[in-house]
Amino acid sequence: MTPALRETVTTALTLLVFAVLGAGLLSGVFGLTQPRIAASEQAEKLARIAQTLAPGSFDNDLVRDARPLPVDPLLGLRHPGQSYLATRQGEPVAVILEAVAPDGYAGEIHLLVGIGVDGRIAGVRVTSHKETPGLGDYIDINKGTWIRGFDGRGLGDPPDALWKVRKDGGRFDYMAGATITPRAIVKAVHKALRYFETHRTQLLAPVGPPQEDTP
Repeated sequence: MTPALRETVTTALTLLVFAVLGAGLLSGVFGLTQPRIAASEQAEKLARIAQTLAPGSFDNDLVRDARPLPVDPLLGLRHPGQSYLATRQGEPVAVILEAVAPDGYAGEIHLLVGIGVDGRIAGVRVTSHKETPGLGDYIDINKGTWIRGFDGRGLGDPPDALWKVRKDGGRFDYMAGATITPRAIVKAVHKALRYFETHRTQLLAPVGPPQEDTP
């Protein structure tokens, strides 16, 4: 083997070793941080779930009593989601639905829609979106109060034809220059209410006791 060839092989082997070590290190770091990231995202989601209902209005474990939601056009879900039944002293008081506004300005806007047993909205929260920073941020409860405009609304209040932003002749406010984002959310929330009305019995049905494992 010539000196030049030996040097080339040595360099290649050195690079291969560093590549393997680097990949192993990245994999290890990902393995260590991923559970923490997932736990943080879950905690944030749980906080948003609780925010859709009035404090003290329920006394059950919402996550324990979660039930699957099917893919349905009224919810905008491309994959199965979840509903969270809220009860107080064993009686249903509300349900929180996962929903998606698929036609946001920059893509999907993921929502939690809390609906009381009377069919009125207890609260809506945005869980994730990719709207333009600074322009679409106001849909986030941490950056604005716009999302509270749904509180207390229900089917017929306003009438179906007025479930639009004011620019389109409806009842809901919007920010100048950012009409697409609120338009998408208003439509998604209205559809979620229609889904609730259609599936009210199933959504508010009591959750059975946990099944014990059998040997």
